[in-house]
Amino acid sequence: MKNFLVLSFLLGMVYGCSEKKRNPETTATILKSNTELNPDNYNVAFLIMDGTYNTEFTAPYDIFQHTKYREGIKAMNTFTVANTLEPITTFEGLRILPDFNYLKDSLPPINILVIPSAEHHLDKDLKDTAMLNFIKRVDKNALFMTSHCDGAFVLAKAGLLDNVASTTFPSDISKYRQMFPHLNVKDSVLFVHDGKYITSAGGAKSFEAALYLCEHLYGKEIAKSLAKGLVIDWELELVPKTIPQ
Repeated sequence: MKNFLVLSFLLGMVYGCSEKKRNPETTATILKSNTELNPDNYNVAFLIMDGTYNTEFTAPYDIFQHTKYREGIKAMNTFTVANTLEPITTFEGLRILPDFNYLKDSLPPINILVIPSAEHHLDKDLKDTAMLNFIKRVDKNALFMTSHCDGAFVLAKAGLLDNVASTTFPSDISKYRQMFPHLNVKDSVLFVHDGKYITSAGGAKSFEAALYLCEHLYGKEIAKSLAKGLVIDWELELVPKTIPQ
């Protein structure tokens, strides 16, 4: 009987701990305590959701996250934001636990917002008023607003690209022009930088757009160092791009 009571007590403790891990509020506390944000760095938020494409998320994340291993620069704090703290599932099936819920949490100031492409950026995501309002709020104080592939549709729907040049995934250029006929759309380029907006063709070329921003902020040698660490040949002069004066 004594052994049964001890076993029941231990099982109760394990069950209780597992229940705490499932509690969203407890999860949020754990996440925030583990998200170390150096106050001297740029805060770079990645907006993710179900259907986010892996490459458009991981390519810029890899480049920006590695800045913290370079000396003498204002590096980047990288973190994810979503409309939930529950795991989101990418288009390819990768499950990611967001760092912050932009609907409920008090977020740190966002200096750079990255919008990777997602499966429904051409349809139902464009009707997500809460997400679009979040993007507009960030835009007010952000230094840079960036998108990869069809993430440009989200920036355009938020009305942020009305007065700048932009681009998107090559196969969706015609759809982009059809949906937003008033925009100045650039074709046959890997990225466009106009004002504080950087829009990228996406895919594996998301690396180029991220490296460009690092060269813009830190100079050629740092960008080349970041590229070398990921075995990428980087010569900005050879990249098809649009940088309006």
